[in-house]
Amino acid sequence: MITRLRITWSTYPSQFWLLFWGQLLITFGASMIWPFLMIYVSEQLDLSLTAVASLMTINAGMTLVSSFIGGPIIDRIGRKWVMVISLAVTGLSFLMMVPANTLLAFAFLMGLRGAFRPLFQVGADAMMADLIAPEQRADAYSLLRMIKNVGVALGPAIGGFIATSSYSSAFFIAAFCLITCSLIMALFTQETLPEPSDSRDIEEHQFGGYGQILKDKLFISFALAFTLTQVCSTLIWVLLGVYAKQNYHILENQFGLIATTNAVLVVALQYPVTQVTKRHETLRVMAVGTLLYAIGVGSITVGSDFWSFWLSMVIMTFGELILIPTATTFTANLAPPDMRGRYMSVYNLTWGVAAGIGPLLGGFLNDAIGPRAIWLGGGLIGLLSVAAFAWLAYRHPQRTLASEVQTSPL
Repeated sequence: MITRLRITWSTYPSQFWLLFWGQLLITFGASMIWPFLMIYVSEQLDLSLTAVASLMTINAGMTLVSSFIGGPIIDRIGRKWVMVISLAVTGLSFLMMVPANTLLAFAFLMGLRGAFRPLFQVGADAMMADLIAPEQRADAYSLLRMIKNVGVALGPAIGGFIATSSYSSAFFIAAFCLITCSLIMALFTQETLPEPSDSRDIEEHQFGGYGQILKDKLFISFALAFTLTQVCSTLIWVLLGVYAKQNYHILENQFGLIATTNAVLVVALQYPVTQVTKRHETLRVMAVGTLLYAIGVGSITVGSDFWSFWLSMVIMTFGELILIPTATTFTANLAPPDMRGRYMSVYNLTWGVAAGIGPLLGGFLNDAIGPRAIWLGGGLIGLLSVAAFAWLAYRHPQRTLASEVQTSPL
């Protein structure tokens, strides 16, 4: 075991390990808050679920704008300082939520968080692609997912108990973690931005380079299908806590354990699952992962207690294990070196679009039809995503993670 750890340690550069441990601190702090954020806001404001969910739409709208602007910036001036500023401002936004008590205040803070939070992940994903050789990326992204989920395993479990008695303490700890990591990144990371390609200088001025990405039909089709899957994910992560507490009296400390289950499974199983999935056709693998998302979300329709919601989370988690590292590596391998920031921006936009659509749609279904309609609608969206990935797999057979490297039409 010690020999294997030494080999793994020596396989990747030291900056990879800095990102590795930084992700642990970031996800631990942030996950103390985000599973319970909508519960906190709904109790502070006493509004309908649709009104509360609209805050996520503001967050998502700013994420879209930020990611479009951030991608070209990350590809032109570098990854490091965008990541540093993103973490610092996100940490400060958590601090500012403690005294907030009006819809306008929360709208501003959710917009601020939406504008800066995704920039770190876009920069980190691009930096990872700079640092890691194509044949090692699937394993490297799996390792990052594992350590992030160690943080997610600890954050909601601890944050749930703290939030039950003091949300302010949870916000302070989350802010401390993000601001501390911002300082570490500022002091110890090195810029990894590749040398620009002169052949694309003129093209990159058109739509910030996104015009070229729009010509990559496979990638754009993938992003659209992946967005539908992300809608399923946002419904669970944003609305399940509120749904479980309002309808079945499941408190934050109990829901925190459901979120922790997701993380523990990823930590335990992500690497071995990736060793299996990377040997199979990429798009078929993503279709199977998406099917598990659809089943997990749809199954909440018949749930009514802690263990039924726990089982739904387990089903969705197996979908994550199959889908997420595959999708991230797929994006990294299709992106030319000098456009990785923009490809990763579009990839991360799928979450932003889904976060704008999913919670608002779920809130509308809850208020107009009934609480269970949230999950029935989510399940149907998941099945539509499965159909989209199956169609892509039919149109683009025999594509493994290795075969995607530098095959983009760019």
